[in-house]
Amino acid sequence: MSRRALTLLVSGFLVLALGIGGAVVDVPYVVLSPGPTENTLGDIDKQPVIKITGRETYPTTGALRLVTVAYQGGPTSQIDLLTALRGWIDPTVAVVPQETIFAPDRSQKEVEEENTIEMTNSQDDATAAALNELKIPYEAVISVASTVKGKPAEGKIQKGDRIVAVDGEPVTRTDEVSKAVRAREPGDPVTFTITRGGEKLDVTVPTVAAGGEPIVGVNMQPGYEFPFDVDINVGDVGGPSAGLMFSLGIVDKLTEGQLTGGKQIAGTGTIRPDGKVGPIGGIPQKMVGARNAGATIFLTPAGNCAEALRAVPDGLRLVKAETLHDAKLALEALASGKGEVPSCSG
Repeated sequence: MSRRALTLLVSGFLVLALGIGGAVVDVPYVVLSPGPTENTLGDIDKQPVIKITGRETYPTTGALRLVTVAYQGGPTSQIDLLTALRGWIDPTVAVVPQETIFAPDRSQKEVEEENTIEMTNSQDDATAAALNELKIPYEAVISVASTVKGKPAEGKIQKGDRIVAVDGEPVTRTDEVSKAVRAREPGDPVTFTITRGGEKLDVTVPTVAAGGEPIVGVNMQPGYEFPFDVDINVGDVGGPSAGLMFSLGIVDKLTEGQLTGGKQIAGTGTIRPDGKVGPIGGIPQKMVGARNAGATIFLTPAGNCAEALRAVPDGLRLVKAETLHDAKLALEALASGKGEVPSCSG
């Protein structure tokens, strides 16, 4: 056998060995890629993404698309080396250390469950923000998420209870409850007025010291009682980053006219009940997903503008969104061709 043929044979074996090794060797990385988009004004499996009952709604056109990031990998389904290498080569995806997505002390299932809870909470916050924007009143409530095992509230206060007063003083925010409890001395009792199954009850709970402060062992979460029903259906999508697009979809359905102007608009951002838009992760992949879906305008949280400018796909216009009100005004200006449209570039 000639030296050249031997060299080619050995090289071929090495390439084959590396290929086989790369296909079977797992690596602790996660591949992030553009995920599917959903039109919040449209349907999923013949069901509306946003369904409003008990209030007049108006027809809409165009699209207000929420965007997502798909991932491969995780503690229970690690990717192989070849998948990671392909990701490093592909400019539309990102390969990140596994621990940036899944903390070492949390399982993949726990992260996914947390994302589901965040999505549910973001839907409520989005509805509250939309109603605030439209000056539609609603009631803020405090729900009991859980009680801490071994603490005084266990067995006395239950998950799902609503706290309406502390020692006779009405409360509507979780921080008001916490402040009232911390005003006691450890060992002092606190009387909670709660509603449970439509019945109002007074429940007295002693405090105990924890970290030098009095507590009763109640985990709370803010909630709302809206004057009509807003149901949001997004399938398996998790996390809080669709809040802005949910709010805009609700606003569009509850007001006359076409907020989109018939355009294909995508965007992202968390939302607070006061309408403040927060930054999110995976902005490069979300912009690619938006452009692949035909969007020409991308509503971008102000906190993501710098990163977005470095990776924006051709044909996608970045519109800066600091609040729901700002985003609504920007869309109205785009639809009419009049008014200022805030940009990530200035």
